[in-house]
This record gives sequence, C-alpha cells and structure tokens, in this order.
Amino acid sequence: MQALIPTRALVDGALHSGVAVLIDGTRLFGVVPVPALPADAKVQHLAGTLVPGFIDTQVNGGGGVLFNDSPTVEGIAAIGAAHRRFGTTGFLPTLISDDLEVIRRAVAAVDAAIEAGVPGVLGIHIEGPFLNVDRKGIHSAEKIRPLDAEGIAALTGLKRGRTLVTLAPERVAIADIEALVAAGVVVAAGHTNARYEQAKAAVAAGMRGVTHLFNAMSPLGSRAPGMVGAALDSPELVCGIIVDGHHVSPATLRLALRCKPASGFMLVTDAMPTVGSDTSEFMLQGRHITVQDGAVRGDDGTLAGSHLDMASAVRNTIEMLGADLATAVEMASASPAALMGLAGTHGRIAPGYAADLVLLDDAGNVAATWIGGA
Repeated sequence: MQALIPTRALVDGALHSGVAVLIDGTRLFGVVPVPALPADAKVQHLAGTLVPGFIDTQVNGGGGVLFNDSPTVEGIAAIGAAHRRFGTTGFLPTLISDDLEVIRRAVAAVDAAIEAGVPGVLGIHIEGPFLNVDRKGIHSAEKIRPLDAEGIAALTGLKRGRTLVTLAPERVAIADIEALVAAGVVVAAGHTNARYEQAKAAVAAGMRGVTHLFNAMSPLGSRAPGMVGAALDSPELVCGIIVDGHHVSPATLRLALRCKPASGFMLVTDAMPTVGSDTSEFMLQGRHITVQDGAVRGDDGTLAGSHLDMASAVRNTIEMLGADLATAVEMASASPAALMGLAGTHGRIAPGYAADLVLLDDAGNVAATWIGGA
C-alpha cells in the first residue's frame, strides 16, 4: 500500500489537508486522515496539491511526433510521454481527416498500444474525414468524404478502449449517428455548418460531444443559433474548449461558462508535435506549420491545432476565465471522463478509481504524475 501525503488533496471539489491518499496497486484505495494510516503503508510526503490526473481527448501529437504520420505503438508512446510531464495521465491519440486505410492503421495501433500497456492510452479520437468542407480549418479538403458503410466499419474497429468520432452532423444521416452510438462510439460535432435544428436532431440520435467549441462551426446568431447555440442549449453535450488565448477570446469563453455547469465543458489541448519538443515547425499533409507567438499556424495564418499542454490549460482557465482550481480540474478530469463513459473509473480521487494523479506546485506547474499508481 502506497500512502501519498500531500500538502493538500483535491477530493470531490474540496481541498483537504492532513489526509493521505492510499494506492493499492493500480487503483486508489481511499482517502484517510493521516493518523488513520495503515501501519504497513509506504509513506511519501509531497509538497503541493494532489489532484485527479488530466484527461485530454484531443491530442494530435507531441514530442515531435504527429499521430497521422506515426500511427504506431511507438508513436503513441512518444506522444504520451511528452504530455505526461504536463499532467496528462489519460489521452486519446487524435487523427485528423485522412484516408480510411490510415484510420484503420491508427485504430490497430491504439488497440496494440492498450494491449501493450502504454501508459495513459484510453482510446482514439478520429476527427474527420466526415466533415463539412466549408468549415475544414486546417483539414485537407481532399481528405473530406461522405460517411458510408466502409467508413462506419473503420470507425467502429477498436476492440479495446474508447472511440470518439468528430463529424459534421448535417453531412451524416441520422441513422448513421444512431449506428455509431449503438456500436459504442462517442459522437461529437465539429467542423460543421449545422443549423440549430440539425444539431438538436443529432443530439436526439445520441451525439454527446462538441469538438473545440466556437472554432470551425456555425456561430450563434440572433435568429440562427447555429451549432454554437445548440451546444450551449443542450445539457446532454460536453463541449471541448481550447483555452490558449488564440482559439477563442477569454471573454467569449467566460460567457459560455455562464450557460452550463462546469460538467458541460472539458479542457482539450488540440496539441501538435511541438508540445514537449524543441521543434517549432513541422509538416502536416504537405503544409508547412510553425509556432508563431504561442499559436500553431499554417503559412496562410490558419490555426493548425495548438502548442498547448493540459497544465497550461488548467492555469489559463483559472487566470483567463476566473475559475477556481476545483472547477478547472473538473473540466480537465471528471468532464472528459464522463463524456467517454469512464465516470466510474477515472477523473476523481475516490476508492476504486484509477490511481491517476497529478501533483501541482503553488504556481500550478506539474511536479509529478502517477498513471496506474506508477
């Protein structure tokens, strides 16, 4: 039995001192007052705040590796290692719009990575290619295609872990959304020009996520609420937000947070290979991408993912959006866990949950991480 005694521990939204977090193997055993520690526990005193590990559902790359270019176990491991130092204890390697054969290879790689025990891999996020070309952003127009039976087979091929699929609901038949949901896929709207009514119909069919709220989607208008309006008006939807000061104005995000509880939002990085790497440029499907003043852009200025890590996203949520630590951490842990159907095993410091933890110093920097108790 491991006993971690931090300065403070964030347990169910409240900070506690004088407690020990007990780890039994890969799972949390409980939280007890220090005087009630088991006599044989291996004790470790920690300076800082112990919080649930961060779960990032949108990780295109890291450590110099782009998942689209390296849909392999080794590529996934390198991406995970790069993000772990920033508190990411669970992640979905994310594939942007590509050919079906690349999707199949990526799914097989994630299956193999989970089987091999690569730390932190929870599944896969397939972002496209079933999108609206009018809202493609950095995605290649040549890769965008309609969803058909072959596409559904590719999207539902994962045997282990969870699958998140981002699609444009107005470009997909309702029956296909229902089929994906029935197969266990978590469906999210993104890169979409959906009308409010189309988005709500997709919600009724089982869609539960929104990919990078406000970016690459029909905006909120006075008489046309669009995808943004449907996202903020649907309690069923968990909205991913990129809090880097580049993708969305902090004022806009502060207004959004007034529309729904924190459980309706999750922090994502949309990270590219530059995170956790010395490189400041890379190629994305033939396009030159660079980090410019903290933002990742193509040569034409189009945003191309981000240079954001989860620890920075949590700090930015506190500093830019005025959230407290508990709220920011909820959006980085419990909210994505709930969206992915992992609310009973991840995202909390509670008995029986995965021993995925992050120790933050007083400045919000990551001092240590634990994945499965290690």
